[in-house]
Amino acid sequence: MPRDGGTNFAVASGVAEAAEVGLFDEAGNETRVRLPDYDDGVWHGFIPGIGPGQAYGYRVHGPYDAARGLRCNPAKLLIDPYARAVRGEVVFGPEVFDYDSGNADAPSSLDSAGHVPLSLVTDPGFDWGDDAPLRRDYADTIIYEVHVKGFTMRHPDVPDSLRGSYAGLAHEAAVQHLTDLGVTAVELLPVHQYVPDDFLLKRGLTNYWGYNTIGYFAPHQAYSAAVRSGDRAGGQVTEFKAMVKALHAAGLEVILDVVFNHTAEGGEGGPSLCFRGLDNTAYYRLNPGHPDQYYDTTGTGNSLNAGNTVALRLIMDSLRYWLTEMHVDGFRFDLAATLARQYGGFSSMSAFFDLVAQDPVVSQAKLIAEPWDVGQMDSYDLGRFPAPWREWNGKYRDSMRDFWRSQRRGALGEFATRFAGSSDLYGGDRRKPTASVNLITVHDGFTLKDLVSYDTKHNEANGESNRDGTNDDRSWNCGAEGPTIDPEVLALRARQSRAMLTTLLLSFGVPMLLGGDELGRTQAGNNNAYCQDNEISWFDWSATDGELLSYTRKLVSFRRSHPVFRRRRFLSGIEASELGWFTPAGTPMNEADWSDPNALALGVYLDGSDDPDTGPDGQPMLDDDFLVLVNAWWEPLAFTVPAARAGQTWETDIDSFEPVGAAPRCQAGDQVTVGPRSVVVLRGPRAS
Repeated sequence: MPRDGGTNFAVASGVAEAAEVGLFDEAGNETRVRLPDYDDGVWHGFIPGIGPGQAYGYRVHGPYDAARGLRCNPAKLLIDPYARAVRGEVVFGPEVFDYDSGNADAPSSLDSAGHVPLSLVTDPGFDWGDDAPLRRDYADTIIYEVHVKGFTMRHPDVPDSLRGSYAGLAHEAAVQHLTDLGVTAVELLPVHQYVPDDFLLKRGLTNYWGYNTIGYFAPHQAYSAAVRSGDRAGGQVTEFKAMVKALHAAGLEVILDVVFNHTAEGGEGGPSLCFRGLDNTAYYRLNPGHPDQYYDTTGTGNSLNAGNTVALRLIMDSLRYWLTEMHVDGFRFDLAATLARQYGGFSSMSAFFDLVAQDPVVSQAKLIAEPWDVGQMDSYDLGRFPAPWREWNGKYRDSMRDFWRSQRRGALGEFATRFAGSSDLYGGDRRKPTASVNLITVHDGFTLKDLVSYDTKHNEANGESNRDGTNDDRSWNCGAEGPTIDPEVLALRARQSRAMLTTLLLSFGVPMLLGGDELGRTQAGNNNAYCQDNEISWFDWSATDGELLSYTRKLVSFRRSHPVFRRRRFLSGIEASELGWFTPAGTPMNEADWSDPNALALGVYLDGSDDPDTGPDGQPMLDDDFLVLVNAWWEPLAFTVPAARAGQTWETDIDSFEPVGAAPRCQAGDQVTVGPRSVVVLRGPRAS
């Protein structure tokens, strides 16, 4: 870190025999300085005269014995794991590998300087003004998952020089869309400095999503308008901070998608860019019987060693840095189950969970897990994460997709459980409905428009003969594969989209909307667009679905206006007495009704006055009563309004079949027709 008159440099390596800092001038000339001090596995030293803008890297002297997992090689210039910014790109070639191209057991003598990024000393100063964490309650949170670049790359009202950047996301036109939509948080796909995969670059593609991290403290430089305009001193840091400040000023929290499960160095044959050359045995999980091999639970070649104190400290230091110095509000952890594998198997008692729970800063942030990894007997750990964690609810996604395409027998009970907060997953451990982050579409898979437009994936552009990406989309093309001008197919697709969005925004839990779904964004059937940094992934603001956007805004506003849909405790389960479940005939659901394998319709009664939640001011959050009438049949269905509350008069607030239009008021015993594959929400005003 810089201080008056110089900079402290430090690098953790318990196996290194010596460590050097390579200081680079603008011409690329290197001056090496030996770090003189060693304490508890950390080489460190103060170098006078070094300030912000200085480019540097580390060189580590020590044992090279691949069979034992030791890969120190001073010919390899290494990125500082704690670098706040980096400059330059990886230029793949034999220079970036620690082993000799002719003998994989021998160290390479080729110098990697000029082929790897340089770390930068940065100025931590920034005028935050009165910016502070928003700390919005989970129950009041609506997440919008979005890619920094793709969101504004084609936005007509964002200046060309800012498109696809942090500054572009902070631009008033971008912020206005988010605030008009009504979401409360943006969840950004990875913004840590990452490295595109060599095999993708050879195909003329790149790692667009960014799940290939190399710098856990550095904002990705390619998303910086300042860097693109010639800034070489770390301007991406200031630009990122300004983005967070602007989003906070608009009432939007910032959640980062973080990748602490693996790094860009890959498996045994991967490049030596940072951690591998510093202390391979500390940072990575190795095969106990063959430490020359990596124990991979991520499908990427390596897994960070969350059972080692060096790796754990790096993770915790990074989280605290982004919270305290960069002012973000929380994190979504990619393949989070890997972080809980202290001794191989997943454990909710792992050291990582303990550290997070005890940390006074990190424990107060929003913490969201992708609760699975790959290739292990216990890789699917939905419902097993401890408080205060929230989880992407994969069962919610699968259940709702199946329900609305009428492809699953006996789906009604599953629909009810997921709609009411998934108490089967979270109700038994004193967790809340908000433990469930409800999702129907996310970056990994089809967009909402593609979910109703394609039966199968169309990933040919990825260059893998359409073999990549999931084959279990649970999608339905509604009668035609891909683009069509058939008005009946288009109308059905629109109804399906509205029905799923309505379900998402009314369900108990934390709704997460995939960025662009409200606009009708398509990826032309590509369900794995991780390598498509082009029009396939970027928002097309010239082809937005205005009706869908208007309807989504209405749904978001409706949810935010009615606390009965944001309950902070469980009312749920098929057996729960607080919630009313009714057949289309208006009678309470019984065991036979729930067991009917062909049932695809039900009514849900929500009492807005019965034991309401308490607001921040200590007052009860009273609301109107609601009836949610759900019809997943392909024909219209007449519902009899149940006698939920004596004398109650009902009026239609939402009709996903006919979004525009008035409906007459009704009372108990009256019939309400719900269109095919649609949802109607009736509101019973609370007596004053």
